[in-house]
Amino acid sequence: MLRTPDDLFSLLDRLGIPSVTVRHRAVFTVAESQDVCTGIPGAHTKNLFLKDKKGRLFLLTAGQEAVLDLKHLHHALRASGRLSFCSADLLYEVLGVTPGSVTTLAAANDAEGRVTVILEAGLMAADQISLPPLVNTMTTTLKRDDLIRFLDAVDHKPQILPLDCATAGADSGVPA
Repeated sequence: MLRTPDDLFSLLDRLGIPSVTVRHRAVFTVAESQDVCTGIPGAHTKNLFLKDKKGRLFLLTAGQEAVLDLKHLHHALRASGRLSFCSADLLYEVLGVTPGSVTTLAAANDAEGRVTVILEAGLMAADQISLPPLVNTMTTTLKRDDLIRFLDAVDHKPQILPLDCATAGADSGVPA
């Protein structure tokens, strides 16, 4: 299990994936991250760890400006019933991170393959994506294609779905 950013950076190096990381004060929400993101390249993210009524787990990453409607998101994800946030205990058990540090990169810690990784389609239009490297005191920027390559390497091929309510089309399962 990757416990530290250095563990993650070592894995990225082994995979031949370049990254740039910036240290900053701890941030726990998208709103708190606004001022620390200034000057950091790439599309910045919001990351949610969710479960459905049957206990299926979803790690969802969207652009930080994306409007997500949890009341209807389960339709787009084909989840069983409404979605809810996972507990801090389950977050740590499955992804090895704490609240405020949820990140797509933590999919590497899901050795049992319990988590479905979802990337919001609007985010994937960006050439570079910036996200936490297992902690909320740093931001790591990767090329979009390298993020996909990383997820494939850790056996978590992502689903790319249009989830932004502000831009979703009629066929997305998300009300516009």
